[in-house]
Amino acid sequence: MESSKYETLNGKASAETRIQDQHKKSSFMKISSYFTALRPWSLSASLMPTLLGSAIAYKYSNNADFNYLTFILTIFTVLCVHGAGNLVNTYYDFKKGIDDRKSDDRILVDHILTIDEVTTLGGLLYLMGSIGFALLILISPARLEHLALVYFGGLSSSFLYTGGIGLKYIALGRLEWATIYYAIPLALNAEAILHSNNTRDSEDDKKAGIVTLAILIGRTASHVLYAFFLFTPYIMFAVISMKYSKWFLLPLVTLPNAFKIEKQFRANKLHLVPKKTAKLNLCLGILYVLACTFTKQLPYISAT
Repeated sequence: MESSKYETLNGKASAETRIQDQHKKSSFMKISSYFTALRPWSLSASLMPTLLGSAIAYKYSNNADFNYLTFILTIFTVLCVHGAGNLVNTYYDFKKGIDDRKSDDRILVDHILTIDEVTTLGGLLYLMGSIGFALLILISPARLEHLALVYFGGLSSSFLYTGGIGLKYIALGRLEWATIYYAIPLALNAEAILHSNNTRDSEDDKKAGIVTLAILIGRTASHVLYAFFLFTPYIMFAVISMKYSKWFLLPLVTLPNAFKIEKQFRANKLHLVPKKTAKLNLCLGILYVLACTFTKQLPYISAT
């Protein structure tokens, strides 16, 4: 009798343990799904310009002028709005019937998340980004109209590329137009991500009635344009390294990988090209930031 009660209690405990394990696993899978929906591989297009701007700002500011809290809030705001923009893109591509079983983004197609979950997460990220922006207004010495231009300009774009330039005058309270020159390599590389994505999805986009540059110019010209976006930064680095500092040769370490990705594009094996280009953007951006940091005197930038 007692043995039977013990077995019953033990069975209930085991069942409860299994339920708890399943709940934990389900919670982990849900968090993982939310993270995947943000397309974290694409966030480098926003993060790298911000880090580049911070490196330039730190290098040419007094220690008292560079505000680390402003730097952290800027990264937080940029990534929140970029992630929200990705979710908006997921939502509208699904609603318009662009995404299907063959699409790269199948968060809604495969019912991994519901429409309500995607829109709620997107709204939450926009709210968090707005809170970050409000805090920047309070602590940054930059003029309000400059901050608003950077934030709302980024809010309306998919990749928040103004983040890198914006940090210069968010951190120091002024705009240094020469930083735009330094943004060009990362801008071209980020455009390579977008263009490869549009080229890959051109057939589906065409059926859905969407017009992109990749559709207008065709596959051959799209390959030429992609190669321009991909390799022009390396030409710029080589020229700058010969004239100013050998540190700018550092990003050229990623050149062999760029050739591999371009070869895949040329062979029309486009499925993973956008993600691989984004990873290249991350590696190239980190090396570029390091080159700017280690260079004794950056060209076109005046010390403050």
